[in-house]
Amino acid sequence: MDEMELNVPEIEEGIPLPKSASEALPELSPRAELDHVAQTISDITQMTGEPLEFDPTDIEEGKKLAKDLIQNPKTRPNYAALRDSTKAVLAGMVAQYDFEVVDDLVQLKNFVVNALLDEYKNASDSKSRLQALTKIGEIDGVDAFKKRTETTHVIKPIEEVEKELLSVLEGIEYRVISDENAAA
Repeated sequence: MDEMELNVPEIEEGIPLPKSASEALPELSPRAELDHVAQTISDITQMTGEPLEFDPTDIEEGKKLAKDLIQNPKTRPNYAALRDSTKAVLAGMVAQYDFEVVDDLVQLKNFVVNALLDEYKNASDSKSRLQALTKIGEIDGVDAFKKRTETTHVIKPIEEVEKELLSVLEGIEYRVISDENAAA
């Protein structure tokens, strides 16, 4: 047997290495972390060919975790302590209802717009579609039904303003009313 040639990559010097693998990973939102966990479970299931088996406790625990995530968006479930089937149930609930941590109002607005678009697409009658479109049109930024008033501000040199004011004042008719006429 020939001696195996060791293929070692060239390592640059002076570059600090992270103390742990978790330190090297980027900070993920709870939703992004759950998405990665679910994708890993899906990949392992496909590679092994063994389907996940669910039981009622997985569904109950998934519901409880989902409720915790809604009530406290910064919640970080300990995924390592959960069964894969519970993680899959939780990921499915989050994907189905698309509730996620709303760090800012832009995400909430996108969620509302997407939900309204979904309502429009899946409406069974024209009245429901029209109601969804009306709500979409009222969203700030869409403003399909907003009445607009435009105001133009003109900045003029002081000399021009003085001339205009003098011409207005010259056009005013003055009448002197004596105190005798006013008392009568």
